[in-house]
Order: sequence, then structure tokens, then C-alpha cells
Amino acid sequence: MAGSVLVTGANGSLGVHAVDYILRHYPDITAILTVRNTSDADANTKTLRDTIARYPGAKVSIHQLDLASLTAVHEFAGKITQDITNKVYPPLSAIVANAFYWNLVADPEITSDGYDKTIQVCHVAHVALILRLLGSFGPNGGRVVLFTSDAHWPGQNSYDLELLVKPKPGADKLGLGFLRYANAKLATVSWMYALDRHLQKDANLSKITALAINPGNLVDSRALRTNTPGMLPYVQKFILKPLLPLMRLRDPLLRRVSAGGVDVAKIALDPEYAGARGYYTFLKKDESSPESREGKKQEALWVRSAQWAGITRENTSLASAVGD
Repeated sequence: MAGSVLVTGANGSLGVHAVDYILRHYPDITAILTVRNTSDADANTKTLRDTIARYPGAKVSIHQLDLASLTAVHEFAGKITQDITNKVYPPLSAIVANAFYWNLVADPEITSDGYDKTIQVCHVAHVALILRLLGSFGPNGGRVVLFTSDAHWPGQNSYDLELLVKPKPGADKLGLGFLRYANAKLATVSWMYALDRHLQKDANLSKITALAINPGNLVDSRALRTNTPGMLPYVQKFILKPLLPLMRLRDPLLRRVSAGGVDVAKIALDPEYAGARGYYTFLKKDESSPESREGKKQEALWVRSAQWAGITRENTSLASAVGD
């Protein structure tokens, strides 16, 4: 198998394990990896480089990309498009939209683009990146892999599109922070269905499929130690990690990032999942929340997401990405 896979947030807890599996099992693949800080002064980027170093023959490049800046996203997408055209990299076989952000201890953070940082990093920036790069897939198509979680299920999630990108602050930092994250995951799943539907209707892009994977509730993810209440790292260290076998009896979605990374790599690149589309829990086809499956809401989000992301007829190969 030849081609390129683009992975955002490649130095994340799950991302490093996904990259490791890709380099070990798909040696013909070219890995285009993005991180916010490419310096080894970032311990997570150094871990990523140490992982890559175990595969001296691997075709890998690491790129700086801050998803909190749509200008940076568009510039990066333009560069990758040009590099693929110039045969610096093979055509894309997969995009893995792994990068993530949340803040459970503060009010909404507004980016320079005017959007809440959680929804921009988790959703809007990936919309821009994906729609810009669809024309860089090879003739055999490939897969767009988006990330979700069971957090997208709760009924209190909001589909008010303005509040989605510009949520209101409040006293309950933890609750509202988690709601912003949950809404971002709901938006991701809803948009995935719309993307797949629009791709199927496009004669030039119909071999590209879109799917969303819930990789599980990852007990050893550093997300539990980043922008979270002070007690959460202790819960992770003294309860979640040591008691994982027992706790899985109550919540079978609990597992380690290494297992999640393997599943993500497989669903993105393994021939077994060629043509995979829709919603997955681990590697099993599953059903997402009822709200995420409402067609009218999917289409409304589809139109607004392209607008938020700065998508025009001139910068995407998917004509129906832009409304009339």
C-alpha cells in the first residue's frame, strides 16, 4: 500500500501510538504529522521523534500547525496540496483528525478567528483542513477519520449554532467546559454524516469515505491532566489506571491509549476497513446519538461549518461544500 496519511495532533497520547503502529505495519505509507510545537523542548514532540527513530527507513515529516489559527490551517493546507502536486509526497490515502482541545477550569477562550477554542480546534479547523485537501487524495480514494466520544450522547447538548462557536461563560467552569467539549464531539459526528453524503454524490470524490471513531475513555491520556480540576490527575493515578480491570466491568469503554491508537491506525489504513463509513466504537460499527443523525441539523451545520472555516468554491474540490 502506498500513499500518504496526514495525522493532526500526532504527539498526543493516542497520536504517538497510532503513528507507531502505522510505521510498523504500513511501511509503504508516507506519514505527514502535525504538532503545535515542533521543538524537542516540547516533551511530547520529543516522544514522537523517539518513536519515529525506531523506524530508520520510515517516510515521515513533522510540521508545525496551530489549529487555533485558521490562517495557519489554510497556509498549511495550501503547502501540502502543492507538495503533493509536485510529488514531494504521494497522494493522500487518509486524513486522521486527531488533534483535540478542552478547558474544564476556565471560561470560553476566544481565538483570533472569533470562535471558542474548543470548537475551533476539535471541529472548525479540521473542517477547513479536510475540505481543502480532498482534491489531494489519490484516484482510489481513501478515508477521513474523525474523532468522537460517548460525550456526544447527553440530551443537554446544544445545537444552537451561534452558541456552538460563541458559548456563554458561567460559574460552573467544569460543567460548562465539558459541555463545550461534548458539543464539539456532537458537531463532529453530525458533520461526518454530511461530509460522507456529499462525497458520495460527487463523481470525482465518491471513493473517499468519512467515519467517526470513538476510541474509548482513555484512562492514561494526558488530557486528564491538562486544563482539568486539580483532583482529576489524582483520580487518574490512583483509581483509573490501577483499577482499570475492575472498572471496565462497569464501563467497557475504559481502556489505555495504546489500544485506541492501534484501532485508529487500522481503521484509517487497513484494507479490512476499505470503504468504512459512519460511526464506530473501537473497530465495531455502531449507532451514534439520535440528534447526530438528524439530517436537517446535519445540513445546517454543514453550511455553517464551511462558512466558519473560510471555505470557498476556489479552495475546495467539493463543490457542494459551499452553499448557494
